[in-house]
Amino acid sequence: MRNLKNQRGAALLETAVTLPLILLVSVAIFEFGNAYQTWQVLTNAAREGARVAVLFDKTDTDVSDTVQAYLTSGKLAETPSISINRTKTLGANTVSEITVNYPFNFIVLNPVIKLVKSGSTTGASPLTMQAIAVMRNEG
Repeated sequence: MRNLKNQRGAALLETAVTLPLILLVSVAIFEFGNAYQTWQVLTNAAREGARVAVLFDKTDTDVSDTVQAYLTSGKLAETPSISINRTKTLGANTVSEITVNYPFNFIVLNPVIKLVKSGSTTGASPLTMQAIAVMRNEG
């Protein structure tokens, strides 16, 4: 009977040690998946902006509106920083370069970092994601 109680205690201890690690790995998979999805939306938004930027009759406002509309449809609520350069030269061609910077916050990992390392500023500031798209201008 005594041996059975010792085995129960060992199982409880093993569970107490491994459960937080399994939860941390699961949350990290979720968080990095969310970060990757956000980066994909940013990349596609920059490409859509570049497609509009190479057209003759479109203004910088049209480009910004296109990028913002794509980000909104991708469920990204933060306001990005959009840089438009239509006169960049690349070899013998003139190209349009669209740069989109977006502040990304980890939902669960930021508070976990603060708990593990109190006073840490690592999780306090958002991670700035950047996507750049370059396309050759018409004409």
